[in-house]
Amino acid sequence: MAVPLHLLWRLLRLPSPWPKWFLGSMARIVGARRRVIGTPLKRDVVFLANHLSWMDIPILAGANGSAFVAKAEVRGLPVVGWLCTLNRTIFVRREDRLGIAGQINQLREALAETWAITIFPEGTTGDGMELLPFKAALLAVLDPPPPGVLVQPVRVDYGAATRELAWVGDEPGQDHARRVMRRPGHFIATLHFCDPFDPRDFPGRKAVAAEARARIAAAGGDPAFAPV
Repeated sequence: MAVPLHLLWRLLRLPSPWPKWFLGSMARIVGARRRVIGTPLKRDVVFLANHLSWMDIPILAGANGSAFVAKAEVRGLPVVGWLCTLNRTIFVRREDRLGIAGQINQLREALAETWAITIFPEGTTGDGMELLPFKAALLAVLDPPPPGVLVQPVRVDYGAATRELAWVGDEPGQDHARRVMRRPGHFIATLHFCDPFDPRDFPGRKAVAAEARARIAAAGGDPAFAPV
């Protein structure tokens, strides 16, 4: 029922609430119990989050309803890859240098239509034990920032379940998805929405990346997330 309604919303060029509900429900079925700290902005926002697992997308989507930028491997994941296409996820290949301009245009279109997008500026998944460097090149959509758009950093934390849920090195996407979906029981997924900031106050992609990373590190409150 949700899919036809979503397509109708898209046809009318209205922000669709159905992917948020659908992806959030998917995360709950897999075992996620979301805990939100702070208040996510509803529109005119680019969320910048650390990245641990394919679960980040349905869990975050259930909280903020944004479109996403994700690595191309996610598109091939069972069920989730298809669900992500409903939410206007933009799949990118890090090695595709020639496609960057097109990806930026897609991001701006998604931001105009859905009012919010989420980018994982680490550029890959981490093990959750440390915050990886943020790649300023991934923030080209903010150079220059679209009028009126704010940046809101988000820290994703799976607590004691982190090692079981994190994407391990070069683990194939299908193997990662199966491993996570077969994990028994529930886990707490904490989303810490930090205070938003105006990217115009931090000129240039590197400054925006550094500020977002510092706020996520401070939200962690532990040495593993200390700024570098």
